[in-house]
Amino acid sequence: MTGATSGIGLEIARGLAGLGARVIMVGRDPGKAARAAEQVGGSVEVALADLSSLDAVRALGAELLERCPRIDVLMSNAGVYRMRRRLTVDGFEETFAVNHLASFLLTHLLLDRLKASAPARIVMVASGAHHGAVLDLDDLQLSRAYGHWKAYSRSKLANVMFTYALARRLDGTGVTANSLHPGFVATHLGSGNHIPVRPFYWVIRPFVRSPRAGARTAVYLASSPECEGENGGYWFDERRVSSSPFSLDEELQERLWAESEALVGLP
Repeated sequence: MTGATSGIGLEIARGLAGLGARVIMVGRDPGKAARAAEQVGGSVEVALADLSSLDAVRALGAELLERCPRIDVLMSNAGVYRMRRRLTVDGFEETFAVNHLASFLLTHLLLDRLKASAPARIVMVASGAHHGAVLDLDDLQLSRAYGHWKAYSRSKLANVMFTYALARRLDGTGVTANSLHPGFVATHLGSGNHIPVRPFYWVIRPFVRSPRAGARTAVYLASSPECEGENGGYWFDERRVSSSPFSLDEELQERLWAESEALVGLP
């Protein structure tokens, strides 16, 4: 699972390991990843990758295929929130690259193994922040008018739309794909910004849920027998709910899929 070394991801890893699963926690910093794995305990391993780099994502995919003869669950949780527009080594806007393109590419790299391991599940940690967001497919990199909330909410909209398009393609394969809203959780999502965001978290702290509560639906989708065969849903608090009207547009989902394929270099 990606984004596993802190916050919601750490609690998802803890929950799955507590159920007896072998968990590979993907992180960027070796020391932080090792400390997180030690906290979780159980059958936990670490893989290192900087998900802002497509080459690093490809290397991660190859490593996971080598280490995992079967993959029962792919959990995509990695995410960033950038106050200012940054470009990755590949020249992409960083929020879109990490939050959407990395999971899009990694899913494709592991898809055949997931199908061979069926029944298997793909779980995408999205966000209710996608409500109200609109994708401009002619400016996915926000080169014309960047806004930090705009960038984040659009990347989460892309997560939901990608999951719907993926679920259609997986129908009948024994692999399911679902996305979820974890609730409003104050995590380290904004770390790495030169503009301080921690004071904002202290203001909103009375209104947020704990990372453990935020992880609950993800663990449920990954492990519960009740979710066997559930495909193409958007979930909150362990039940299917409605995503935004924009996210349900299948034509736009397919256009986003095609654009994402081109950006990450898939045939």
